[in-house]
Amino acid sequence: MTKRVLLWVGLLMSTCIFSQVVINEVDADTPGLDVKEFIELKSQTPFFSLDGYIIVMYNGSSSGTGTLSYYTINLAGLITDGNGIILIGNSQVNPAPSLLFPQNTVQNGPDAIAVYHDIIDNFPIDTPATAVNLIDALVYGNGVTQATELQTILGVTTQQNENVNSLAASQSIQRKNDGTYEVKTPTPRTNNDGSGIVYNGITLATSVSVLNEGENIVITFTTDTPVTTDLNFTLNLANGSFTNADFTGNLSVSIPSGTSNGSTTIQVTDDGLNDGDETMSIVVGSLPEGYITLNNNVKIRVKDINYIVASWGSPMAPTFGNVISTMPVGYYSSLEGLSGESLKQALQDIIANPEIVHAHNYGDIVDILKIADQNPANNNEVWLMYVEQPRSKIDYQLGPSIIGVWNREHIWPQSRGGFAEGTSSFADGINIWLPTNADDILSGHADAHHIRAEDGQENSSRSNRDYGTDYSGPTGSLGTWKGDVARSLFYMAVRYNGLTLVNGNPADNISGQIGDLASLLTWNSTDPADDFEMNRNNYIYTWQVNRNPFIDYPNLADYIWGENYGQQWFPTLSQPKFDEANVRVYPIPTRDEITISGVESFAKVEIYAINGQQVLSNEIEGLTHLKLNLPSGMYLMKILTENQTITKKIIIK
Repeated sequence: MTKRVLLWVGLLMSTCIFSQVVINEVDADTPGLDVKEFIELKSQTPFFSLDGYIIVMYNGSSSGTGTLSYYTINLAGLITDGNGIILIGNSQVNPAPSLLFPQNTVQNGPDAIAVYHDIIDNFPIDTPATAVNLIDALVYGNGVTQATELQTILGVTTQQNENVNSLAASQSIQRKNDGTYEVKTPTPRTNNDGSGIVYNGITLATSVSVLNEGENIVITFTTDTPVTTDLNFTLNLANGSFTNADFTGNLSVSIPSGTSNGSTTIQVTDDGLNDGDETMSIVVGSLPEGYITLNNNVKIRVKDINYIVASWGSPMAPTFGNVISTMPVGYYSSLEGLSGESLKQALQDIIANPEIVHAHNYGDIVDILKIADQNPANNNEVWLMYVEQPRSKIDYQLGPSIIGVWNREHIWPQSRGGFAEGTSSFADGINIWLPTNADDILSGHADAHHIRAEDGQENSSRSNRDYGTDYSGPTGSLGTWKGDVARSLFYMAVRYNGLTLVNGNPADNISGQIGDLASLLTWNSTDPADDFEMNRNNYIYTWQVNRNPFIDYPNLADYIWGENYGQQWFPTLSQPKFDEANVRVYPIPTRDEITISGVESFAKVEIYAINGQQVLSNEIEGLTHLKLNLPSGMYLMKILTENQTITKKIIIK
């Protein structure tokens, strides 16, 4: 075939696929508090998969100010029934929907409901209405006002009036076979013309959505109406690594004649092995004619209880000095006595040495992060930096959705570094690598020193923004990641030619620059490097054969960009002035009191907020229980005695 023929075939196939789904019925205005709202879709062919489809609800008005989205629904995993119908609605809708949304969600209008072949992440709240990837749309109202701008944007000729018969609360908008609409008594989950199969739907419910090995789960099935003869079916729970050897229990379910319920209890086996978290998929087998499952293939997380706990803490419970740097003897010896640009160049000569440093692929980063960013409290999880919480390693993003999964966050954004898609997404392992140098900017695409495990949605929210006033983390963030970010950016600005740290908030489309340098220098001081960072530095070194020097010696940043610029640097300037191994500050996190032990002589304690402001100063001697009255957040504690200083991070809930 010629390319032109192939193009037309592709367009024809796309049209055939995308024309499969239409909005079949909408009931936006229901009695009382709108507890029986629903949206019904219909596919041209029965048992049609809705993977890749979403519903977006838009505000509408004649003034042009109401064309933004207010709610979205991901239809992935849903399949239409033998009539081609799928029902989504409130919990009180009867018969039961295949997917629920909260009551009083669908606005009465003038508004619009649209179906797209797209990913839900492209439609956050307040997304402007668009016809891109639009499959079908319904603009509706109560007859008083018109959503004229929405009609234009979505290409809808006529707005439907649910109140045309003055019975909006008891009637719905329904599509007729000729593609026009009428308003009449609702017909949820059946063909609007009364034809087709009348199904008895089966809803699956579980006693828990997450369970530990050794625990039980009760799986209950409820039909729309009582069955007229005994209904028997089987389940399949195996899913990849989760096999029949991982559980015990009856996989046969029976709903006796005249009843609507049946259940079974499954016990997950504790195998005594640390083989990671797994997913149980509850899949209903074949059913007799006239029955459908409304929410089949329900996923249950099974957590391995035989996980390993590290000897160091997470950024939310930081420890210091438990993880020792694995830098080779003399690794930084060439830096001694240097200052300013000479110091920066000598540092680059070490971490970008073309004879030593390895460059790996972006695909390898997933394997690196599963170890480098491993949650110290549970080796089956990774630690998500900005959101300050762990997530199971198996929740890595494999599909288009970023909700509930983790992915790879470039601290120096790809587009702003000039290394977007610079390496292969194929993982080929630690033993396959390419040489690199300071001008090899494309290697920044897969440089693990600035790539972290992160919640998919928060990764998207941060986008290409600068740090500081532009991006300072999600709401409620305690800032336990800020020093980590600063030291990663310091590394990148030295490792690669063409990358520069600047003050302020430069435009997000300027390649090679990122800010805010002043904030980063403050963060480097107020959020000192802890054992978590040192451990990841050590592990990345085994792959890349280079280190992040700003984790090994954080004060290097002040000699290259900060207050010590122009002064000579020596490694002794970064060494602790006395052994802090015996000094303990606990508990972390805490609420209103913290204990300081291991300080036997007179000392002074100073506590600083993340912005550098001193919020507390006290004199102590010996074992001390220090009362705190501070807002939730991360703080820096300095313990000073005999001209010596120890620095600790503390977290207040």
